[in-house]
Amino acid sequence: MRRPYLQERTEPQVRINERIRISPVRLIDENGEQVGVVEIEEARRLAASRGLDLVEVAPDARPPVCKIMDYGRYRYEQQKKQQAIRRKQHQVEIKQIKYRPAIDDHDFETKTGKVRKFLEEGHKVRVTIMYRRREMRRPEIGEMVLDRVVEAVKDVGIPEDRSRQMAGRDLSVTLAPIAKK
Repeated sequence: MRRPYLQERTEPQVRINERIRISPVRLIDENGEQVGVVEIEEARRLAASRGLDLVEVAPDARPPVCKIMDYGRYRYEQQKKQQAIRRKQHQVEIKQIKYRPAIDDHDFETKTGKVRKFLEEGHKVRVTIMYRRREMRRPEIGEMVLDRVVEAVKDVGIPEDRSRQMAGRDLSVTLAPIAKK
């Protein structure tokens, strides 16, 4: 029987109260003022008398730094900071639109409208011209289609690099959105 997939913890383990075994420690009270270097038992006693937890905040320091605080509140604040960091990270997605060298005008306009929409939304777009058998004999037709696409969306996007990449039977260029002012 298979075991269910367990997600591994990514948060670092913080030692609190009885799990702190190193003595002596540098103690900081709940107001952020330094008490000094004290034995671990005395630090635990001070934290317990105030109804708070003793949390090891800098285990690598010599002596380790411990702070008297409410651990539940500390964890909550740490989670909120992580969420804010994740919210600020913006992942740029590369959308891909595929054309054929022998594309009809209406199909060209429809696909180019999609390219324009993606660029206006801030996404990068890879425009790919897909060649089939005999079309490979005349690659300049596909390049003309690619030029038409770049020309049609030049007000909202620019080619990321001047080179066009030929990969197998595909010719492609990546368009980046123009930064809004």
